[in-house]
Amino acid sequence: MSSEEVLKAVFPLLDGADLASCMVVCKKWKDIAQDDYLWKCACAKRWPSICKRPHPPTSTYYKLYQTFYKRKHEQTLLPPRISFDDLEFFIDIWAEDKLIFSEVILGPVLQNGIKIPPSGICDMLRFHLEGSEYKMTVPVEPRFTLPLSQTVSVSVLVVRKDSNKVARIINRSLFDYIDRTAYRALAFDYLDFSPEYPFTSGVRAWISLLFMEDGNEGFIDVFGIEMDFCDAANSKEEVLWLLDMLDWQ
Repeated sequence: MSSEEVLKAVFPLLDGADLASCMVVCKKWKDIAQDDYLWKCACAKRWPSICKRPHPPTSTYYKLYQTFYKRKHEQTLLPPRISFDDLEFFIDIWAEDKLIFSEVILGPVLQNGIKIPPSGICDMLRFHLEGSEYKMTVPVEPRFTLPLSQTVSVSVLVVRKDSNKVARIINRSLFDYIDRTAYRALAFDYLDFSPEYPFTSGVRAWISLLFMEDGNEGFIDVFGIEMDFCDAANSKEEVLWLLDMLDWQ
């Protein structure tokens, strides 16, 4: 058998990824591997039913495989319709029934975050705060201490200054998980989205109390608050699009 006949016998046995690799070996291999029959064989391995019709649903089986064999890379988002300058966050925290923190946090303040973590925090929390992942944090001034035995809850509302509309982010959720390795107490709630987005659900808003040991056993010294939507949004633009989709009233 000639080398071309050998290739035509072997190529139908390959999957699409290996066949694509063969196309970059040399011009001869590329010319042979471009035969759409070979790509029909590759499609038949992945989607057998698609090959039961006489013609491919796209112009070629090669195009079909190339388009759908793997997830597309994330597409660039359009610019958000709101900015952090448009937003104010109302954060209230209770220990039992006693209000211990109540502040209006401007959007740019939450966006800018804690630039210089305080001395004395654990290495893991410092690494988290100084990492490249997108996060929204605000220092707590003055700091407050909490006994771990108390029930602590939080509510968060956000207001759009451009329209004076309000949306709920967290509704009296409990800080019921303490991560003692990263020194964070966490609470969450599920976001309420506008009826314009009926198929969007199950996205959580997370809020964390950032703390260090108080020195008294059973107490924590809270120096900061962190909020994120890591289930669905991991950049400034993604967060703003997510907030824009809330059920604004």
